[in-house]
Amino acid sequence: MTERLSAAARRSGSGERLTRWLVSLPPTLFLLLFFLAPALIMVGASFRQPGDFGGLAPLLVDGRLNLSLETYRFFFGDWIYAEIFLRSFLVATATTLLCLLLAYPLALLIARSERGHRDLLVLLVILPFASNFLIRVYAWIIVLGPFDLLYTPFAVIAGMVYVHLPFMILPLYTNLEKHDPALLEAAQDLGAGSWTRFRRITLPLSMPGIWSGSALVFIPVLGMFAIPELLGGTRDILVGNLIKEQFLDNRDWPLGSTLSLLLTAAVLALAALAVRAGRPRRETA
Repeated sequence: MTERLSAAARRSGSGERLTRWLVSLPPTLFLLLFFLAPALIMVGASFRQPGDFGGLAPLLVDGRLNLSLETYRFFFGDWIYAEIFLRSFLVATATTLLCLLLAYPLALLIARSERGHRDLLVLLVILPFASNFLIRVYAWIIVLGPFDLLYTPFAVIAGMVYVHLPFMILPLYTNLEKHDPALLEAAQDLGAGSWTRFRRITLPLSMPGIWSGSALVFIPVLGMFAIPELLGGTRDILVGNLIKEQFLDNRDWPLGSTLSLLLTAAVLALAALAVRAGRPRRETA
């Protein structure tokens, strides 16, 4: 009897492992094919030489590998690239903070509305996605043009906030909707005011939504090039515009790959610092 049970347990365990493999294999292959492979191609391209007519020069020249660190020396040897990177991070930070300030009250209002109204309010939040992205950006040209605000940092920030605001609202609403109202009622019964209830209960519980929304806004803003190009002009070029110019205009693929990799490394470094900064607070709590 024991041997039958052990054999059945082994068959059940092997069946579960096979099921896990079958379920995880398609997304794993998708990530390897469309994320890891392009990243490795970019790494290899960053050490290549630009071709005479754009693209990449041959990998082998006279039987030798035609590899170089020229693009990295070029990047670190000119302060203009550091200035563009810094400007891009400042724009992304300002956009994220403004989106958070605008999205939090709205997400809180939606979460505390009657259930019959929530779906309509969420639909209004995502309704701009029904129109084309470029149409919405050109609408801002029509709005800002008469006020002489085009091709200014204000126009760039306004366009960024408008486009990315739903990406901050939706994670916050998803988080705030799950809060237990009994916690606020208990705090009110103990004499806590509205600001104290928000500061001690609502805000700490909504931190996962804040972090998720901030990531969904901050990272895409760093790579955005259409809004700065249409609303900001040549004076407000960001790293996304710089990468686009290297690939499409200058056809300098090695430099474009280098800029893309350095941007990715900077984002990962910031993410690691954010995780490390939040760790002591979690441990003390």
